[in-house]
Amino acid sequence: MKTLLFIFFLIPAVVFAQSGKVMDNLSLPSKILKMERKYAVYLPPDYETSQRSYPVLYLLHGGGDDQSGWVQFGEVQHIADAAIANGTATPMVIVMPDANTGKRGYFNDPTNEWRYEDFFFEEFMPYVEKTYRIRKEKRYRAVAGLSMGGGGSFMYALHHPELFSAACPLSAAAGPLTLEEAKKWLTQREQTGTDEQIEAYFKKYSALNLINNIPDDQKKAVRWYIDCGDDDFLYEGNSLVHIAMRKKEIPHEFRIRDGSHSWTYWRASLPTVLSFISDGFHQY
Repeated sequence: MKTLLFIFFLIPAVVFAQSGKVMDNLSLPSKILKMERKYAVYLPPDYETSQRSYPVLYLLHGGGDDQSGWVQFGEVQHIADAAIANGTATPMVIVMPDANTGKRGYFNDPTNEWRYEDFFFEEFMPYVEKTYRIRKEKRYRAVAGLSMGGGGSFMYALHHPELFSAACPLSAAAGPLTLEEAKKWLTQREQTGTDEQIEAYFKKYSALNLINNIPDDQKKAVRWYIDCGDDDFLYEGNSLVHIAMRKKEIPHEFRIRDGSHSWTYWRASLPTVLSFISDGFHQY
């Protein structure tokens, strides 16, 4: 009997920790996009046994993936469960929208015929807040994402600093660096518009342009964690954003680690992201 008790106490406590729950094929109707839109959600281990409301992280996938990317390849359930169990992350709801159906991306197009960003803020976020027990104050809302979703994280937090306490772009597609680059980028994606519309698109969806023109009263509105591998093809844009933030005296964390544009890199990034945004969700 003593031997059995000894073995029992040797078993790590994490074995007995509750597991969160993931659903990756949910949907809601969108009037703006005129179609059903899918999303995935992670609910923390105590969600179904508590009555409390939780902070929320909007976690954005990259180009070529969909709402299941962070579930299937990013192992969000395992990583979030472990971070919550070991105390490095606070329990939170993680919401992962699909931005790969119809037209790929998190933005409105130059002609405003495809209005994904409007859908996100006018339909998706309100729907999520009605459906799940989520705290609605800015302090308890964060956004993060990889590659294309890293670009979405940049733009959403820069466009709406009143809504997000933290933003964590990973290996981000930070948007066109110049107007000419914007024209080339849109042409490659068969998106058209007048010169005025393309210029407006550049000003709205270039992280570098937005940072260079950020109002003084917004410089400390969002806590930033930016992470990109030293072998990533998007290294230049992320580095230029970091330099621009330094020049503008915008507080931020900037990390360059060994790695490329890969899920191996992003899985390693996610625990730090969860810890970083949890610091803001807590009192500190």
